[in-house]
Amino acid sequence: MGNFEVKNTAGKAVGSVELNDSVFGADVHEHLLWEVVKWQRANKRQGTHSVKRRGEVRGTNKKPWKQKGTGRARAGSYQSPVWVGGGSSFGPKPRDYSYTMPTKAKKKALRSALSLRAKESKLVIIDNFDVDGKTKSVTAALAALGAEQPANKVLIVDAKTNDKLVRGTKNLARSKWLAPEGLNVYDILNHGTLVITQEVAKQLEERLLP
Repeated sequence: MGNFEVKNTAGKAVGSVELNDSVFGADVHEHLLWEVVKWQRANKRQGTHSVKRRGEVRGTNKKPWKQKGTGRARAGSYQSPVWVGGGSSFGPKPRDYSYTMPTKAKKKALRSALSLRAKESKLVIIDNFDVDGKTKSVTAALAALGAEQPANKVLIVDAKTNDKLVRGTKNLARSKWLAPEGLNVYDILNHGTLVITQEVAKQLEERLLP
């Protein structure tokens, strides 16, 4: 069991919490993290790209000139890809890029991402994220916790019932809020610091235990 310091929104230590090393102190599997991020980004792709094939472009399919005797290269259609305005040979068409990934692999990758932030001392645990619903108060809390920096992005994880926090994080320029149910590998790695409440930490521990 690992012992983590618990702070308040003023940045002062108010206690500690023991969390299972299987979740917050596990080995970091970089290749697995890469696989899960690739899977998440593939699932987000719209796949609406499309080009016109030779049967879809405007123009006649009449043979431009006879096959032999002109001294010119043979040609069969103005819709050929070799002509300006002709159709594409192997251009993209709308398709679905999403694919499935084993649940065990996704959970293991999430444990790796949490453990990585813990080992980097980029995991901040607070007792309660009490704010007044304004962006200014959220920014001040992050600054007090040492998480808010000009070049740093912060991921805040707390329950949906914390309406004031949800409202106060909407206008943050580089940081954002996520519910515990939506916590994922991509967002953890895309933000330099992870701020979670003590209650959320216990929920994640219970949900991700191998």
